[in-house]
Order: sequence, then C-alpha cells, then structure tokens
Amino acid sequence: MNNDEQKLRIVQATNLAALDATEHEWDVYAQLRSVKQLQTKTGKPYLVIELADLHAVIEGKIWDNTPDAMSAAVEAAVGNVVKVRGKIKMWNDQAQMVVTRLRVVEPGENPDDLDPDQLTDPALANVEDLICRTMVFDIETVPALDLRELPATVAKSLSDNAAKKDMDTGAVMGMSPFFGKVVSLAVGDGDAEPGSEADQITVLAVPPDDFDTSDCPPWLRYMSEPDLLRAFWALASKAECVVSYNGRGFDVPFIVARSLIHNIPARVDLVSGKWSLRPHLDLFELVTQRGRGPSKLDVVCWALGIESPKGVMDGSMVAPAYAAGEIVKIAEYNAHDVRATSAVYRKCRDLILRYRADWTPRK
Repeated sequence: MNNDEQKLRIVQATNLAALDATEHEWDVYAQLRSVKQLQTKTGKPYLVIELADLHAVIEGKIWDNTPDAMSAAVEAAVGNVVKVRGKIKMWNDQAQMVVTRLRVVEPGENPDDLDPDQLTDPALANVEDLICRTMVFDIETVPALDLRELPATVAKSLSDNAAKKDMDTGAVMGMSPFFGKVVSLAVGDGDAEPGSEADQITVLAVPPDDFDTSDCPPWLRYMSEPDLLRAFWALASKAECVVSYNGRGFDVPFIVARSLIHNIPARVDLVSGKWSLRPHLDLFELVTQRGRGPSKLDVVCWALGIESPKGVMDGSMVAPAYAAGEIVKIAEYNAHDVRATSAVYRKCRDLILRYRADWTPRK
C-alpha cells in the first residue's frame, strides 16, 4: 500500500463527537481523563482509557499488540492532551475507540491540526486556579420561584407533595431543582495537606438581587447560577476524582437538573455506577450503614473524631438566610461542610481505600 492510499484511511476528526464506526482510522485530539490497567482471562494486559473534549466522552481500549501506545498511555498524566489514532467499534451499543497510536501533546507544542477551543472550556477562566485531582464539593440550595406565580396545576402538585412529606412548601421547593436553585458551591482539594496553603476552601456563590458585592472575602467568588454550574462541570472534568457526601442522593442530581434547565451540558458522568469509586466517590455510600442509624455528616464526623461542620446554621436555615441577604453566612456554612467532608475523605483514603483493589494507584 502506498502512502496516498494509507492517508485515505486516516481521517482527522475535529472532535470526539465527529467519530463514527467506519472502515478507516481516526486521528483526534482529546483530554486523557483516566487510564486503567487490566488483564484478559488469559492474562494478557490491556488498557481502558477515557477520552474527553467539550463535545463528548468516549472509552478507548489499547491492546497488547500496540505496545508503544500502551507505554505512552501508562506514562501519560491524567489530564494531558493526547493525540490518538484508532477505529471506532460498537460495544454494548456504545461507541468505543480501539486505539493503535497515542502520544502526549507536550506543553508549549502547538500542532497546526489542534484546535484548542475543542478542548479548553471557557468556564475554566474564572476557576482555573481551583483545578485539583481530588475535588471535594458541596452545594446549598434555596427556592427560586414565587409559589403564587406558578400555574395552578403545578402549584397543586407542589402543595400535595409537601403535604405528603409533612414539609413546608418552601422547604420542598428548595429541595427540588424544578423549583429551587443552587446559590452556593464550595470546593476544596481533598489531597491537600491539612493547614497548608493548598488546603483552602473556595466558594462560588449567587448573590441575592440588589446585593452589594463590593465587599467580597478573598475565598468567595460571586457569579450567576449558570456560570456557577459551568464552573462546576469545568472543574469536574479536570478532576481525577470528585468527592461528595451524599452527592449521588442530592447534590449531583440537583446540579444535573439545573444544568438541563439552563441548557448547560453535564459533561461528566457522576451518576452511573453507584458503588464505583471514580470519577465520583460518594462517602455516604462508603461509610454509612444503609438505614441502621443516623448517618448525616455531623454524625460521621463525631464518630470519627472530626470537628463537626454544624455550628450556628443548619440546612433548614439556608433559605431564610438567603432571603435576608446573608449569602456570606451561607458560604461559610457551605465551606465548613467541604472542610469536614475533606477530613472524612482523607481518613477513608488512608484506612480503607488504599487497601481496595478498585482504588487504583495514582501516577
């Protein structure tokens, strides 16, 4: 086969969403999100990698008959931009790339066929300094709508649901992404040394209407809810592990639904695999006893000898505080929860996770 015939079988894709199952191979740039080293039933090594850009996430497999690609993937750091070549195959109704070549795009390298806009999320501009491998997060929510302005049938459904739960209607609104909104997102680096400069909690917050944002603490950043959601997904896409406490039960589904309402792509799958440890580690699923007793974060902190995050405020006080314009107080409360969650994570990491086969070592 001559060079011209070979070139016809390799097509440069603009992004991962453009890939489809054809006879030719694809070249494409992507972010390397994860690398898993596995073995077949016969003991042969292979890799499962995850590739991502702004448009799609796709799984790739690298077999032992392409040793150069295997070595390059193993030696690459998670988060590196890579150029990969391979064919698209369908596996369990999902597109999967069988990778034959892979190389890391070195810092400062600017290939002519690389479009950085396909890989760099503009939402990172406001939070790029918060990128970390282990992102611990928590949110606070409040009602977003006036009950009196809802359509009659919607208002009745809401009232009936509140009565069934024996809850105040406003409390139900704040717990539902269809009637509530995110007003505070606290993030921290779970692997930071306690007390170090990196061990700082930053809060992204949505100020109430007509709130004076001129006097803003350095750890607090004001923005709209859509910008907060975009920042969350941008940071989550850069993290190797996103850590929460009951994030699968509340925080992530709430964020996903609010993102849907604002037409914002939920770019990282933090919902699938309830018992998986990455990309989303829900500490509630790891340490609680499934209904055998109270398992809220402050209970777990008390049992583990960690300072409780609960002080003068609790979750029921967030909505009234927001209505009173006390967004800084809410942000402080939110930050305390993330600080406590980080402490629980570090204890679990050192005493449980390091001994589990599915907690793969980091490079």
